[in-house]
Amino acid sequence: MPESPAPLQQPDSPVPDAIPQLAATLKAAGDPLRLEVLRLLSQDSYSVLELCRIFDLRQPALSHHLKVLAQAGLVSKRREGNNLFYRRSGDGETLQALFTGLDQLPLAPARADAVAAIARERAEASRRFFADYGNRFREQQELIAGYEVYGPQVAQLLKPGANALEVGPGEGEFLAELSPRFDCVTALDLSETMLERAQQFADEQSLANIDFVCGDTREAAARPRSADSIVVNMVLHHTPEPAQIFQDLQQALKSGGQLLVAELQEHRQDWAREACGDLWLGFAPEQLQAWAEDAGLRNGRSVYSALRNGFQIQIREFLKA
Repeated sequence: MPESPAPLQQPDSPVPDAIPQLAATLKAAGDPLRLEVLRLLSQDSYSVLELCRIFDLRQPALSHHLKVLAQAGLVSKRREGNNLFYRRSGDGETLQALFTGLDQLPLAPARADAVAAIARERAEASRRFFADYGNRFREQQELIAGYEVYGPQVAQLLKPGANALEVGPGEGEFLAELSPRFDCVTALDLSETMLERAQQFADEQSLANIDFVCGDTREAAARPRSADSIVVNMVLHHTPEPAQIFQDLQQALKSGGQLLVAELQEHRQDWAREACGDLWLGFAPEQLQAWAEDAGLRNGRSVYSALRNGFQIQIREFLKA
């Protein structure tokens, strides 16, 4: 008898549950308000109360939308003291295509105004702290991480050049590392009190090639392609919009320039808010990398270290192509 023909091969079926999962994700995003939330969370993290202000919603209503987005993996949350902060998450080509199109849409004027108001309030809180406690800055900073913990390691990653910028020079110690390596150094700080302390240190050390500028990183962005190296030591957790810092500093970097960031890793020690003026309880390494990549920077060298008091330091290098 002739042999029976072999059964026809069926085409490969989709990965089990992949299509239902994608459908659930798109369903979660398929709401105008939730799309606005995803658009807003593309560059920064916001607490539930801040989001209620921005979208003019009561907390139970907004919490429902955030729960739907979180269950679909479109947002992630982390606790900062008594507050939950949300940021956008999710990967895959379909989601990235959605996010790319979404991020090209402008925020509604009322939403943009509310976002700007929250940024001003965050900045003012930081400014008030350093105006009131600037004279105790070193004492407070030692509670978390003294300069000797991260300063020398950051200096080892420096590439000498013509122009350097330090954002938030604090007491000015790192200016002594920058001054001999660069022809001209700019010290940029939002706090006049801290800038005066850095200038006093520079005068005592006879560092003559330093320009002191009072302002935020928009001052740096206004000087495009001016810096070979930019250093941000233990500053991001004091800033109202960390993601915007990366955007501004990318503009200030020359092609081939480096951005060096020394920063706390995420932690749960909420006392640092009041004692040290921290707006954020550190950052996950992948968060810094995501902000850098969004700004057009690529990842470089990294150094991580743990401290006896429970904090962890990350020193990151990001490069401009």
